[in-house]
Amino acid sequence: MTDRSSRLASLLLAMCATALAQSSGPAACAALKQLQVPGVNITVTGAQWTPAGSTPPGRGGAPSQVKLPAYCRFDGVIDRRTGAAGVSYGIGFAVALPQEWNGRFLLQGGGGLNGSVQMPLGANAAGADPALVRGFAVASTDTGHEGSGGFDNRFMQDQQASLDFAFIAIGRVAEVARRIIAIHYGKPADHSYFSGCSTGGREAMLMAERYPAYFDGIVAGSPAMRTSYSGIGDRWVAASLNEIAPKDDKGLPVTRDALSESDKKAVIEGVLNQCDALDGVKDRMILNPKACRFDPRTLICKGAKTEGCLSAAQAAALEKGFGGPKDSKGRQVYPGFFFDTGIASTQGIPGLLHGGSTPVGPGFTDIGMDVDAAVERVLSDSAEPLTTTARWTNLNTFSGHSGKLIFYHGVSDPWFSALDTIDYYERMTKANGGDDKVRPWSRLFLVPGMGHCAGGPETLDSFDALGAVVRWVEEGVAPESLTAIGRSFPGRSRPLCAYPLHAHYKGKGDTEDAANFECRP
Repeated sequence: MTDRSSRLASLLLAMCATALAQSSGPAACAALKQLQVPGVNITVTGAQWTPAGSTPPGRGGAPSQVKLPAYCRFDGVIDRRTGAAGVSYGIGFAVALPQEWNGRFLLQGGGGLNGSVQMPLGANAAGADPALVRGFAVASTDTGHEGSGGFDNRFMQDQQASLDFAFIAIGRVAEVARRIIAIHYGKPADHSYFSGCSTGGREAMLMAERYPAYFDGIVAGSPAMRTSYSGIGDRWVAASLNEIAPKDDKGLPVTRDALSESDKKAVIEGVLNQCDALDGVKDRMILNPKACRFDPRTLICKGAKTEGCLSAAQAAALEKGFGGPKDSKGRQVYPGFFFDTGIASTQGIPGLLHGGSTPVGPGFTDIGMDVDAAVERVLSDSAEPLTTTARWTNLNTFSGHSGKLIFYHGVSDPWFSALDTIDYYERMTKANGGDDKVRPWSRLFLVPGMGHCAGGPETLDSFDALGAVVRWVEEGVAPESLTAIGRSFPGRSRPLCAYPLHAHYKGKGDTEDAANFECRP
């Protein structure tokens, strides 16, 4: 190419970029108030322009907060209707349309039972730069109902609302948002992505399983793929601790006091003493959790119960609870949980040493547990099969169109066991031809010390899985590891290695630098 033709090409590109910015600016945003999508019943509820420099709602305005680009937020409702008991329903959604669009679309997953349209930001597993900041057009949805708080289940009285939450709404919004993006920018998205954690992780799995041609890349974090069974697992931990817990004035066990603060500290230190060095360096992080075979009985006091050791009953309760529930025939109903540094956490959902509590409903006060009866209740729940994504493993249509799927899960997650996600990944791998066939399109990453989706007293929970899946889709670069940092250990970085590999210190160099670790079997 000559210098003249090169300058001409650069000029044309600049003119196109300017035209795109103008066509997606304030005037184009205002025009969306009159939007009509052929064949789709949309009620437009808002189209608001936000200049560059704003911060995400609910995140405060401190200088260190993320600064957003100029964007248009479109809000609407698909298929508004009156449902059971005269309640108004419809699939609420929002699309953030940046003025300087990078040609990509991201649908972000929800949380809990949804019920509200969250800011379409795309922050899940995106490190320091959410998708909107990078120039993605981002969509979010309430999945078909409005709720009070994150776990309002009254919508389950309505058949269509139940189906929308289970799987329909997320597919509808994916389709409609893509059409709105094409209308607004005058061209369709070059690539489409989905990212979510917890309920959003279940929705991510849903996209790969039920809508296999919709997305090029998917990130599924700590998926709530079978909440009825994870509930049994959490109750099992609490019921085991309740057998040794002190009673309140009503005679009910105080689960969180089954272990004193000193006892909980002794457990964490015992786990670290046994497992911390398995990755080549003692750093209060267990990078090789599957090799950690912590036995609570090693902490039993030699004589009378004192500080820094456990009673035989306490050790037995931990061994039983973390081993997971089994039915009367000895079959494992739900996997156990890892012993890890976050199990005594008080952040977010309390760690399992506090008694398997969850944000849903009151604490567990059962002493002992009839696992058979618990399973029977799940099997009799007509809604349970609608939301589970743990059973379907055939993803050959998704992988056949070069789709890429990343899973991640916190090792200390107290709500959904990382062992359950490992089990799904291994079953999915087997069903799709084995490791050699699956590694070219799917990887799983375990996050040491991390609780449910984020947080933990000793973890590195900030990593860019979104950037990794984009590079995988668009450049063909598979993620062998993700570099993680976090507030728990300022200045430290570690590689999160693709399962079943784990990060191991090479034996020389700064132990705070991820570059001095390698992924090993």
